Amino acid sequence: MLVVEGLTCRFGTKAAVDNASFSVAAGGFVGVIGRSGAGKSTLLRTINRLAPATSGRVLFDGQDVTALNGRDLRKWRARSAMIFQQFNLIGRLDVLTNVLMGRLSDVPAWRSLFQIWPETEIAVAMSALEQFDMAQHAAQRADQLSGGQQQRVAIARAMVQGPEIILADEPIASLDPRNTKIVMDALLRINRHFGITVLCNLHSLDLARSYCDRLIGMAAGRIVFDGTPSALTEHIARELYDLEANEVMATGTADVPAAAVPALSKAAAA
Repeated sequence: MLVVEGLTCRFGTKAAVDNASFSVAAGGFVGVIGRSGAGKSTLLRTINRLAPATSGRVLFDGQDVTALNGRDLRKWRARSAMIFQQFNLIGRLDVLTNVLMGRLSDVPAWRSLFQIWPETEIAVAMSALEQFDMAQHAAQRADQLSGGQQQRVAIARAMVQGPEIILADEPIASLDPRNTKIVMDALLRINRHFGITVLCNLHSLDLARSYCDRLIGMAAGRIVFDGTPSALTEHIARELYDLEANEVMATGTADVPAAAVPALSKAAAA
């Protein structure tokens, strides 16, 4: 279980996250919603320890994440895989090598430096790529892929970390509707098939309602809503999004599969 207690992250005098408290049971698919600048990205980055907490703490299965350093911190970042809006791939490297970067916490540094990867690690990476229909692009430079393809590679990289929770920061923000569905379906399959907890920042309220079993609404760094999608009324949503309400509520509800298909191979999460 993920527990966030009084978490605050300040940059100067501005509180990007302000006294946030909530817990997420294992296996949940939680959407973090709110207008631009609400603090959604900083919340996920603080949980992963990419941004420093000013006060409060994050616990995962009873371990105080905010107190970790060195190797223990690297292990936590492997357990809490980040998926970014801008993919964060190394464009000049091929797809397979980018996915193998997800295994850095489990292999000696010299192997990654000289790109000498054991056959077992390559097999895991290829298996992950196959799950997202990207194995045929393994030898291709990452910067030659479309945005949707790059995000699928980023998800494959996250999966080979063997995470227990995935923190997805606006993973579909720069994608077209077709690739948006492909990426969101992939996250849903990961959640349902492996029971991996997903905490996903989403700007589109319709997508959040369609894919998530719980929503956390943020405004000015504070949590102002925490409940099921059905409990988020249009009135609350318009207060939450303010001037952006018409934009985020304009699109139709996504067609979400009733079951996680096709099922992912467990080798991808090894």
